[in-house]
Amino acid sequence: MNPTPAFKRAPRPEGKGADASATGTQRLNKRMAELRMCSRREADAWIEQGWVKVNGQPASMGQQVTLSDRITVDKAAEQQQERRVTILLHKPMGYVSGQAEDGHEPAITLINPRSHWMGDPSKLRFTPPQLRGLAPAGRLDIDSTGLLVLTQDGRVARQLIGEDSEMEKEYLVRVAYTGHENTAAASAASATYGGKATQLSSIDENDRVTSNVQAVFPAAQLERLRHGLSLDGKPLKPAKVEWQNPEQLRFVLTEGKKRQIRRMCEQVGLKVVGLKRIRMGRVQLGQMPAGTWRYLGPNESF
Repeated sequence: MNPTPAFKRAPRPEGKGADASATGTQRLNKRMAELRMCSRREADAWIEQGWVKVNGQPASMGQQVTLSDRITVDKAAEQQQERRVTILLHKPMGYVSGQAEDGHEPAITLINPRSHWMGDPSKLRFTPPQLRGLAPAGRLDIDSTGLLVLTQDGRVARQLIGEDSEMEKEYLVRVAYTGHENTAAASAASATYGGKATQLSSIDENDRVTSNVQAVFPAAQLERLRHGLSLDGKPLKPAKVEWQNPEQLRFVLTEGKKRQIRRMCEQVGLKVVGLKRIRMGRVQLGQMPAGTWRYLGPNESF
């Protein structure tokens, strides 16, 4: 199999505010991507095929357009786009999202007829051409499980991982508490759960609280998870973080820095022992078993 392609995070669209060209124009492919007609790569391919017109005239590669120019595409381009698939995979642990690395297989190797979820409501059938250009729109760490989106459609990729994307991603995160980052605060922390007071005494980085973590985790640290942390020298956007049960947190993020949740947790003395993505936008992982996949249905959208 050829190396798995990867969608790169798209830059913020031009033609808006400070991003607009000084001349009031922008490249045609960027304008088409901004209008969510296609990706820039697709736009270039369509222009080469003669499938794109600007104000009724055939477009040329690199052409500059204004916001008022009328852009139309041939039905052949629309038909090609309709054949492109988006696949929802329940990624198990041990698989990498993109290209193979360190001897670990890429998640795309799980996309085959045998692992197609029997409960797929789309009624689409698998064909080998659906693997061409199929790439992960975002990543999920090798030691994480849950919803991974792979798509041939640049519009979907841009919606999920574009610079201007604020798509919600929801995770269930099982944690243990070490208190290593805030030993003094952790030693004094106390909480009441189920009618019983729980006191967390001396903790070192080799000790962990693995049950009833909610009872000993300081409320102030939970607030820091929601808003107040930085990664790579930049403040993080506000996040929704709440207890799902005494050992598991629910995170809802609108950004996706590398190993973000694990690094956030480390800053407040938590150790992630299990992480599962269960939602991207309006699309839920649902009941699909680990290692199986289904198509994004024609009536579904993120």
